[in-house]
Amino acid sequence: MDKTYDPRAIEQSLYEQWERAGHFRPSGEGTPYCIMLPPPNVTGTLHMGHAFQHTLMDTLMRYHRMSGDDALWQGGTDHAGIATQMVVERQLATDKVSRHDLGREKFLERVWQWKEQSGGTITRQMRRLGNSIDWERERFTMDEGLSRAVREVFVRLHDEGLIYRGKRLVNWDPVLHTAVSDLEVINEEEQGSLWHLRYPLADGSGHLVVATTRPETMLGDTAVAVHPEDERYRHLIGKQVALPLTGRSIPVIADDYVEPEFGSGCVKITPAHDFNDYAMGQRHDLPMINIFTVDAKINDEAPEAYRGLDRFEARKRIVADLEAQGLLERIDDHKLMVPRGDRTGAVIEPFLTDQWYVKAGPLAEPAIAAVEDGRIRFVPENWSKTYFEWMRNIEDWCISRQIWWGHRIPAWYDADGNIYVAHDEAEVRKKYKLGAEVALTQDPDVLDTWFSSALWPFSTLGWPEKTPELSRYYPTNVLVTGFDIIFFWVARMIMMGLKFMDDVPFREVYITGLIRDAEGQKMSKSKGNVLDPIDLIDGITLDALLEKRTQGLMQPQMAKKIDKATRKQFPDGIPPFGTDALRFTLASLASTGRDIKFDLGRIEGYRNFCNKLWNAARYVLMNTEGQDTGLGNEPVELSLADRWIQSRLQGAINQVRGNLDQYRFDLAAQALYEFTWHDYCDWYLELSKPVLTGDSSAEQQRGTRQTLVRVLDALLRLMHPIMPFITEAIWRQVGPLAGSQGDTLMHLAYPVRDEARVDAQAESEIEWVKTFILGMRRIRAEMDISPGKPLPLLIDNWKDADRSRYAQAEAFIGFLGKPESVTWLDAGTEAPESAMALVGEMRLLIPLAGLIDKDAEIARLEKERAKVQKNLEVCSAKLANPSFVDRAPAEVVDKERARVAEMGVTLKELESQLEKIRRL
Repeated sequence: MDKTYDPRAIEQSLYEQWERAGHFRPSGEGTPYCIMLPPPNVTGTLHMGHAFQHTLMDTLMRYHRMSGDDALWQGGTDHAGIATQMVVERQLATDKVSRHDLGREKFLERVWQWKEQSGGTITRQMRRLGNSIDWERERFTMDEGLSRAVREVFVRLHDEGLIYRGKRLVNWDPVLHTAVSDLEVINEEEQGSLWHLRYPLADGSGHLVVATTRPETMLGDTAVAVHPEDERYRHLIGKQVALPLTGRSIPVIADDYVEPEFGSGCVKITPAHDFNDYAMGQRHDLPMINIFTVDAKINDEAPEAYRGLDRFEARKRIVADLEAQGLLERIDDHKLMVPRGDRTGAVIEPFLTDQWYVKAGPLAEPAIAAVEDGRIRFVPENWSKTYFEWMRNIEDWCISRQIWWGHRIPAWYDADGNIYVAHDEAEVRKKYKLGAEVALTQDPDVLDTWFSSALWPFSTLGWPEKTPELSRYYPTNVLVTGFDIIFFWVARMIMMGLKFMDDVPFREVYITGLIRDAEGQKMSKSKGNVLDPIDLIDGITLDALLEKRTQGLMQPQMAKKIDKATRKQFPDGIPPFGTDALRFTLASLASTGRDIKFDLGRIEGYRNFCNKLWNAARYVLMNTEGQDTGLGNEPVELSLADRWIQSRLQGAINQVRGNLDQYRFDLAAQALYEFTWHDYCDWYLELSKPVLTGDSSAEQQRGTRQTLVRVLDALLRLMHPIMPFITEAIWRQVGPLAGSQGDTLMHLAYPVRDEARVDAQAESEIEWVKTFILGMRRIRAEMDISPGKPLPLLIDNWKDADRSRYAQAEAFIGFLGKPESVTWLDAGTEAPESAMALVGEMRLLIPLAGLIDKDAEIARLEKERAKVQKNLEVCSAKLANPSFVDRAPAEVVDKERARVAEMGVTLKELESQLEKIRRL
């Protein structure tokens, strides 16, 4: 093995070997275990959310593969209709060409060409992350098999009356000229205005005041609503209001939705341009007047003076005209939530258009029952409440989009507008008995991307064909996903799976939290706090990182400010941490359902953990290569330490397996860390040295060498699902010495607890030894005595069991504690002034006379005491200042209080040490 652990030297080459050898294919034997990768956008690049969820999925896949299951991780990408079309349209724009110039067919050819050349970025990055996906089965939502499944589902649902075409209100992006889903709308608070407008009563008896944040929509008002119990307006219900600027009259209606306390208690109702107003319009059978064109300009339904104006220009003109007519009462500053398209940044308009819809109610009922009766379990369970709340109030699903890239809707129209639905035009003519003389035109719209991804669990396995894969791997085992797409994807997969497979698509849904930055802020380009997982794996200079951050909306100065902490921690840039350190960090942070604060300090710590493991393996190899590790029939004698580490290993196996089974990746990672760092590296490797370097018998040395390699071999298997690269690289060196055989670690059996190796007595004995050695080390540290200096040791208040334990562990204590001499004091013997440590009730005493320079030690301790005292006074004064306590963030104040408490303890310890030394 190389002296230094360098992830760049092992990771990519190992992955290429794994993929080339077909190691990610399902075995075809054992219990089927399948996970469907949530298909990332083909336009996308890997972000921290991907890295987090993919790490958890790959951990599960490798764990179950090693547990003997027939493991299939089905991967693929989503065609990402809007995002992909925008990418290609931007490319065309550089040549001053639009998609309309090319025409639909030529444009789609360009999209496919782009997909083949540039669409694989994210799958290459997924390989860098170590994803053990069966790439030979990779699917794409626009490939022929999945396209056929989409057409089949559409036709069947339409023929059953569960898909229909209707005019309803949708989220409309006026730049893209298409309906968009709620997930593609970002609602953020912005500073705006609240205009108070006077609407005259038609009979001239006065006016009502309505408040609105969008005055331009008044041109489409069809009512003014008041609460039915509002005494101020009950007498006006049913009367008419003269709608300003339009020449129309509209009624005053009563509806419980109105809040009397908001504004004047009167609400203008524009059913064609507000979702709440739309619902009220349906309740009261109001006209629906659409005043916008597809690009949010005023159309011909509005008065001539405003036609053709952009909505915001129209707003200014309308407000000015109202003011000129004395109908503008006042304008208030007002914060409001503004919906913007996530791709364009344009303000989204509620827009009345003809669209295709799925009738969701009949599909939702069995999907609700599947979670209620336990066929599907949410982890954590509380997310089922979120699921139920949405499903029980589900609206029909708008599935059409006014773009060209996607699954074109399999519907055709004749000259009279009649609709015919089938898989293709030939089938339409046969199904509806239409002759060649009937001209048909296919619907130009495509299906919402979520429609095809709702079929993902069964379409990727070959449905509608009854393939062997479909019968073997459906239902899948677990879906790993974020809470933000429970509605958009999880619920729809459940509905479609139950409808077309008559079974749930997965047994469990593990919901992850969001990855946030170290301050708890959501990562976004505009904030400049995005971390690219590949940068953490490969490393990046600070200049390159700064340049990346300013590619978003962030100003360079703000980016520099945010990077201040990074610059302080890593002045030469972010070093290459490697994939394993990143994966272990993400696993260790994966507590169920909670958002995660990602701190670079954590990944640095786990990079050190990788180093620790690497160096431990080098020590093992140096002491076992070319040596007898007990692979033959030669006698083997296990030392107390050998029996202890093997017993501790069984506990670790139990913890890791149990936590992985419960999706407690954080606790599994913690158990691995504790066993590896503390039990194996810090203690067992040290305890092995006196056996290997002393005058132990050949049987004893063989036993220790065997234990070194076999425990490390088991540990590598145990760690492999989370840290695949470093474990494989080490195993290839260590495995043969432990008797492991195979082409790759990932196909070896995952460790199972062996009760025969559980040794409670050995664990108790070694805990006593550790306490003994740590007691001596603490005295050395407190008294500033050199670690290599032998110490005279007096033992007081001991029992026969203590003396017996010491005799058994004398070699270990002598090697690690380095006592110069050991004297067992009889009861009542007076000991000289000594430093003391307790081992149970037994006392370890080290006489200080002659061991330390009394005056020098007093001077050192007094200097340290003065320093702590000064810092304590400064911090205490800060906490005594009401201005600091009241204004500083709570976490800053709490941190300062913790420092004060810690310094108080330190001060007492220093005083105690000074007192001991002065008595010498």
